[in-house]
Amino acid sequence: MSRFPHGAVVRLDVKARVADGGRTLLGGNPFRVMFLRPAAADLLRDGTLQVTDDASDALAARLVDAGLAHPVAAALPPVDPALATYVVPVHDRAAMLARLLTSIGPDARVVVVDDASRDPVTVARVAAAHGARLVVLERNVGPASARNAGLRVVTTPYVVFVDSDVVVDPAAVTLLLRHFADHRVAAVAPQVRGLPQPGRPTWVRRYEDAASSLDLGVRPATVRPRSPVSWVSSSCLAARVSALGAGFGDGLYVGEDVDLVWRLVEEGWTVRYEPAAAVHHEHRARLGVWAARKAFYGTGADQLAQRHPGDVAPAVLVPWSAGLLVALLAQRRWSLPVAAALTAVAGARIATRLDRSEERLRLGATLALGGAVNAAFQGSALLLRHWWPAAAVAGLVSRRVRRAILVCAVAEAALSYPEHARAQGHLDPVRFLLLRRLDDLAYGAGVWWSVLRGRSWRALAPRLRWRG
Repeated sequence: MSRFPHGAVVRLDVKARVADGGRTLLGGNPFRVMFLRPAAADLLRDGTLQVTDDASDALAARLVDAGLAHPVAAALPPVDPALATYVVPVHDRAAMLARLLTSIGPDARVVVVDDASRDPVTVARVAAAHGARLVVLERNVGPASARNAGLRVVTTPYVVFVDSDVVVDPAAVTLLLRHFADHRVAAVAPQVRGLPQPGRPTWVRRYEDAASSLDLGVRPATVRPRSPVSWVSSSCLAARVSALGAGFGDGLYVGEDVDLVWRLVEEGWTVRYEPAAAVHHEHRARLGVWAARKAFYGTGADQLAQRHPGDVAPAVLVPWSAGLLVALLAQRRWSLPVAAALTAVAGARIATRLDRSEERLRLGATLALGGAVNAAFQGSALLLRHWWPAAAVAGLVSRRVRRAILVCAVAEAALSYPEHARAQGHLDPVRFLLLRRLDDLAYGAGVWWSVLRGRSWRALAPRLRWRG
């Protein structure tokens, strides 16, 4: 069965590397090297491919499945919005619900699930005023089970889950629905941006507008575990009803969106992230509430590790990159020479596997350096985020550990700051660094609480991959 209709366009990922005059592609998730025949390379000129026949459809599907390219949503055929139903779980928040339903508009099918609100009369009044169907739950079951209750009454082929603290643009949802032209797509999520608010923004709100956990960036992506975009938020998620089965994991109060996405991928479905469509979320603006929410996100780590062993690893390393990290953390005179030697050997080994490329030496060196940088970032995340309680204890007795923590804390923030500078609303580098580290501390505290409560260290154990 063809994957894409004629006229569909796929575009190479911005981080995909092209070599040998277009005959060699490098990138994707997991990272791979793809050698193209001359006829295939001719179809992919200027980084785009238009589907016109079976051959171009097969190449487009291969590139998209590899994460080397992504469909251009605007070039896919439109889907009638009447084929989708919005499902909105709510627990009180009547004013937010009214704002959301106003943004959806009067013509859409909407199911509001009242998750045992303390003031159900007001919630019912808002739903009725906007023509939404109301499902009332007698006891509070959490957002995952509330969404499932709404899913059970959906009769359209597509569903759009939206949280009450979100404002949607119907045009963005229409764009998301276009991705279902690919029969393997089970779900697609938009970019989640901050909702503009009146008044002077706090430090926290400016930081969230720039670096919210819900905002996964401006690059489209195929969503899968252990990739740069490994999950998408259920704050807004369009899905194919036939792919969802019973829906979200009942009883999960956190991480239910991660669990759903990973189950869909394990079943062979595709999940996409489409930043060309955007919704707006009312971020938490008070420091205490914000930090508590970050910690709450971390508390789902152990449950996810139980359901998806291996996919929650805080770092995934190959032997040479693990050795590089050990050498750098040792901070001895031999550390840099050993790290350089490991990178050089890795580059040479990679080059031998690129024997079909005319640029194998250059590519081998480039990929090895990229692997070294990636390993350094993962090591920094371990120290500052996932392992920080242990690192803090070690830092009490080790000057080298204290030095490593300080260098990683400053370097990570300095490298991250330019990426978010435009969106920060004049949040200066010092305050960005402070909030960045508080973000890590809160999330890491939640992870440790989850592993201590679950009596398992699976969510903290790095994964060593022997082939890559």
